[in-house]
Amino acid sequence: MDWQLPSDSVPSAFVTEALSQTLRGTPPVTGAWRDGDHLGNRRFAQTGPLETETGDTIPHVRIAYEIFGELDADKTNAVLVFHALTGDSHATGPAGPGHPTGGWWSGIIGPGLALDTDTFAVIVPNIVGGCQGSTGPATVAPNGHEWGSRFPYLTVRDQIQPIRAIAEELGIHRFHAVIGGSMGGMHALEWAIAYPDYTARLGLIATTAITSADQLGVNSVQIEAVHIDPAFHGGDYYDEDEGPYRGLALARRMALLNYRSATELNERFERSWQGKRSPLGDSGRFAVESYLDFHGNKFTRRFDANSYLTLVNAMNSHDVSRDRGSLEGVLGSIEMPTIVVGVDSDRLFPLEQQQQLAAHIPGLISKDKRPAVVSSPFGHDGFLIESDAVGQEISRLLVHKA
Repeated sequence: MDWQLPSDSVPSAFVTEALSQTLRGTPPVTGAWRDGDHLGNRRFAQTGPLETETGDTIPHVRIAYEIFGELDADKTNAVLVFHALTGDSHATGPAGPGHPTGGWWSGIIGPGLALDTDTFAVIVPNIVGGCQGSTGPATVAPNGHEWGSRFPYLTVRDQIQPIRAIAEELGIHRFHAVIGGSMGGMHALEWAIAYPDYTARLGLIATTAITSADQLGVNSVQIEAVHIDPAFHGGDYYDEDEGPYRGLALARRMALLNYRSATELNERFERSWQGKRSPLGDSGRFAVESYLDFHGNKFTRRFDANSYLTLVNAMNSHDVSRDRGSLEGVLGSIEMPTIVVGVDSDRLFPLEQQQQLAAHIPGLISKDKRPAVVSSPFGHDGFLIESDAVGQEISRLLVHKA
């Protein structure tokens, strides 16, 4: 089923009745893309088996991806972009059949933009464990049933391995650049460490070398929100009449509070309320509550609860120094030209994490060993919203001699 939803950007502080009407009714059991759904612009690469760090095996892995732009004859113009937690391969372009929402980086990828699709072939995979075409908990396992609770625990290192299948299928021996923001920055960083020969340039945006205790704590309450939904059924809910949409929506609302800055939420919503009823004992709701509810409910129509848990747990695994030695030594091996970009109002991936990356990566394109800082009121989401400032840094990377 293709869900046609409005843009993630609600220009007003208020969620209108027209927008609310788009979410009437119970969400599907899963918002995952399933075999038989419209392909949209997806392509697929096949590989396997995937041996995970914890000793499990996925015997066959399918990676969904999209290409924006055309590969040149010698295939040296390919740029690999990794998505954030709730992103997927549809990084740019409108919503449509097979793609329930518009591209998450449409201000960066396209003709004449920073990732100029008249010059580069921008390749965006849906990471394994995701729910928009790649092998994940909602896909069918070898026994003919969805993986569900049986889907293995994956680390960020596990997730980058199958991406090589895309490069091999397309005949790409080296990417002009590998770029990622947030969770995607974790994948880009691990990719550069594991496959430096495939990586001419590296872009790390609003990300970290190690998931901190604060981030682990934020993630833990989101995981618990899904687990305590009675419809979760231990992760085996695909044959039920109702999925764990309440828990998934709550997890999304929790996340949104960390994606945006306190300043933006305070200035945008203040203490205004939604509708005619006051929230002061009259069963009304504050406008910020309506905003969070709307986006939480909308999210359940395009995502899968098990995938959310799989990806959040992978982020929890992230530590580039694990079993490799000192952090300084690991980051010190990154010699390709690199940009590190942070957002000054980011309270989820604070600037000190990008400062740590910048201080120890010898390939950093900076004279003072500091990250580029984007000034934005939008918090962590600034890396998705501030297209001009982020695009300027990406453009600087792409023209740097490798």
